[in-house]
Amino acid sequence: MTAEPQISAEKAEPTGTRPFAIFEWMMALRYLRARRKEGFISVIALFSFLGIAIGVIALIVVMAVMNGFKEELQAKILEMNGHIVVAPSGEPLTDYIALTDRLAALPNVTLAVPYVEGQALASSPSSARAVLVRGLRAADLKRLPSLMDTVKNVPTDSFDDGQGVLIGSILAKRLDLKIGDNITLLSPRGNTTILGTTPRIKPYPIIGLFEVGMSDIDSNFVMMPLTESQAYFNRDEQVTGIELFVKDPMAIDVARDEIARNAGRPVALYDWTQRNTAFFDLLRVQRNVMSFILALIVLVAAFNVISGLIMLVKDKGSDIAILRTMGATRGAVMRIFLITGTAIGFFGTLVGFIGGVAFCAYVQKIREALEWLFGTKLFPPELYFLADLPAKMDPVEVGAVVLLSLLLSVIATIYPSLRAARLDPVEALRYE
Repeated sequence: MTAEPQISAEKAEPTGTRPFAIFEWMMALRYLRARRKEGFISVIALFSFLGIAIGVIALIVVMAVMNGFKEELQAKILEMNGHIVVAPSGEPLTDYIALTDRLAALPNVTLAVPYVEGQALASSPSSARAVLVRGLRAADLKRLPSLMDTVKNVPTDSFDDGQGVLIGSILAKRLDLKIGDNITLLSPRGNTTILGTTPRIKPYPIIGLFEVGMSDIDSNFVMMPLTESQAYFNRDEQVTGIELFVKDPMAIDVARDEIARNAGRPVALYDWTQRNTAFFDLLRVQRNVMSFILALIVLVAAFNVISGLIMLVKDKGSDIAILRTMGATRGAVMRIFLITGTAIGFFGTLVGFIGGVAFCAYVQKIREALEWLFGTKLFPPELYFLADLPAKMDPVEVGAVVLLSLLLSVIATIYPSLRAARLDPVEALRYE
């Protein structure tokens, strides 16, 4: 009589399926589908999905708009304003012609522009506004394409000899002026008499309008011939300063040292980073704060995933007990709910990524459509400085947003999944 083979207790213990088998994916998919009984749970899962998608869209769009806003504004500033300003130190710049030629010959300098600048009150028959008057030479105007490319039919060759001025398009609208009209400028620095200093009031014909796309310039600047501005502001044979444009504005320290060595006279140097430090610091702080606040949307959506899965585990207690009695291991049960929650986060992140990229690609058209729909300006250039709404996505930042969303989604599923795996089948079936 042959002995029956002995089956060890270790072999008799169910080993379950391999991790992330098709069975686990099918069960997770079944729990994701809406059914009448767990309709409320499905609504929670839907809101979790939408919360993650909206959070990712908001993060991508806001970060892209803030990046585009900063880069576009920085480009406009570097195009219109000198990268380094040479100002007088002690003595006025009466030798500006020789100094301009000397600095323009330096290897790192691409353009040297002497200018006269002063504040005035611009008025028309209908309105008045404080402006910044800048005097430039015609030859220098031609070498500022960001300005002159927007001005049409202006006789720049005779600009130095005439008394006509160029004004911004926004300023022209506010003063209700057009080409050919006169704009009256009033300066408190007029002639000195025995009765004191009298204001200087003088009308100038408008020979052209410019629109550089930066509201601060288009609404406040008046361009005047250099010699006329010297006479108007009582700066005979001298200028306010010399603006220098360099080859690489990002390596401003190298050019700054070279200019200081070759100036040949006492001068004060101010580069574009110093003059705009407060503004760009404010942009950086605003961007970081907005990103943090919007990241909370994704975090709240992750908490919705937790609550939704906990309710699903409670509702599926009998199913979990039956699976356990049929041989499903604790790990298999945990992975089923882990897949369920992660799927919500994954597809929410995917939809958010696609929506965010599409929104950034058509952000200007979307803005125009919303302005037409609501009949109002959503981003008035008077407040945001730029006429258009730029968006520039950084692949590293977009990748960080996607990874953050996926990571929060996975973390959110851990506790409900462990709770499902620890459910006692006997206790679950006793109260069914």
